Parts: sequence; structure tokens; C-alpha cells
Amino acid sequence: MITVVGVRFKKAGKIYYFDPDDLNINKHDNVVVETARGIEFGYVAVGRKQVTEEEIVPPLKKVLRIAEEEDILIHESNKAKAIEAFDICEKKIEDHGLDMRLVDVEYTFDNNKVIFYFTADGRVDFRELVKDLAAIFKTRIELRQIGVRDEAKMVGGLGPCGKPVCCTTFLGEFEPVSIKMAKEQSLSLNPTKISGLCGRLMCCLKYEQESYEEILGRMPNIGMIAITPKGKGTIIETHTITEKVKVKIKMEDDTDEIFTYKIDEIKITDEIDPKYSNETETIGRCHMNCKKDNK
Repeated sequence: MITVVGVRFKKAGKIYYFDPDDLNINKHDNVVVETARGIEFGYVAVGRKQVTEEEIVPPLKKVLRIAEEEDILIHESNKAKAIEAFDICEKKIEDHGLDMRLVDVEYTFDNNKVIFYFTADGRVDFRELVKDLAAIFKTRIELRQIGVRDEAKMVGGLGPCGKPVCCTTFLGEFEPVSIKMAKEQSLSLNPTKISGLCGRLMCCLKYEQESYEEILGRMPNIGMIAITPKGKGTIIETHTITEKVKVKIKMEDDTDEIFTYKIDEIKITDEIDPKYSNETETIGRCHMNCKKDNK
């Protein structure tokens, strides 16, 4: 096992492991570390802990020092200079007539490089722009094209729920999200209702997916025959979160009545109501495979 601390360089940014060496580093301390792109200023998001070698991306670099007052002043100065650089770059983009949108600007801690993040629909020839910026800032210039999800993470805003978007507040890394998750959670497939500020599927679809999959593994399909305290009936509706189903049962007077049961109150048979056979085979195939996997 190896002792590490987890360092972030941006709020809700990815956590990178570093060797704390003999320094008395605690969570929330500001630190100065050496990275692949030079000396950087970050804060400790994860205090000292033991990890396996498989969890580390070699080589594991050491924390140079706990940030001093001078380091904090340099960091604040760099943030102020980045705001000025943003305005200058926007003007230069307009002068060159480039079809690109500037999103953020970042100075490395040692001022050896200025990084400009932008979005664009396609490839952009920014060679002349780089020459102009290098002449103005007298340092190395990097223009980095990012995607719409990264743009939302940098810019921030309020999500459909009314709260600040997750990627800006706490999500360190994006996880894959699919339309299948929305279907299994019985959500509206209207793109405007399941998409975030970035226009992609909302990251929060992933949060409860594991629970849905576990419950769906126990839930029957619509059209299956169930044995209930009132007799045999056909399942006509399912409610995943409450783990309840509605069963239509033909009573002795030849009328149909609908009853609601918890799934552990009924017994599911292998029979399928002929009225639902085609629908059950189509929408239930994936679900039945899931049930087999959970057995």
C-alpha cells in the first residue's frame, strides 16, 4: 500500500494523487505540486490515505510544499490576469473572424503557459491567433478545444432541478449516460426534459440507475400472469420505485377488477396473457435477461 493525498486544481475538478512525503498535510490545505505541465497550485480534497499500486498513475510525484502566503498571492494574481487575458483573446478572435467561442482562460502557476479553452463546431485554423497572443503575453500559448459538457462544467449555471449543475459543484469526472437509463426509470423521452444545460443527457440519470436495475431484476413484465390472494390475474401496470404492480383479475361475476400488490405478495408464473404476448416479448426481452443475471 502507498500513502497519498488527493489534490484538485479546480473546484469539482478531477482528483490526482501525490506523495505527501514527510509534510504534515491535512485535508483542505493549499499545496504546490509538480505536474506534467509544470508547477501547479491546488488544494487537498482527500487527506492522507492508503491506496494500491493499481490505483496510481505512475510516476507518483511528490508535493513540493504546503502553500505559503506568497504562493496564495501568486495564485490570486494569476486568476486576475486570466480575466484580462479572456477579454484580450475575445477581441483577437473577433478581429480574425474565427468561428469559435472562448470559454475560459488559465495561467499555469509558474506563468510558463497561458491556456485558452474554446468550443467550436469544427476544426479552427488559429495559427495567426496564437502568434498574436504570444506577442502580447510573451509566454507559451495553448489553445485547447473542449466539448459541450466541459463547457458547462467551466461556465456553470442552474440545472432543470433549480440547483447549480452537478458537474460544477461536485462531479469530478463525467460518467457515461444512455437513453436506456431514462427508459428504465420511466422518464419522459422528451429531449428537453432529460437534457442538461450542455444539451446532453443529464448526469443525474446515472445516480439511481444501479437501484433501478436491482429492482427491475425482481419486477415482472406487463402481461405476465400472477397468482394473488384474490386469484389469478394479469399484470397491467408496474411501479418500480414502490415495487408495486396492478393486477387485473376476473371475478366470479365475470367482471374485471384491478388490485394493487407489492411484488412479494404475489407469485409470478411463466404464463403470459395472449393480449400482451407481442408487447411483452418486445419490451421485456432485456428485462428478462436482467432477471436471469440476478438469479
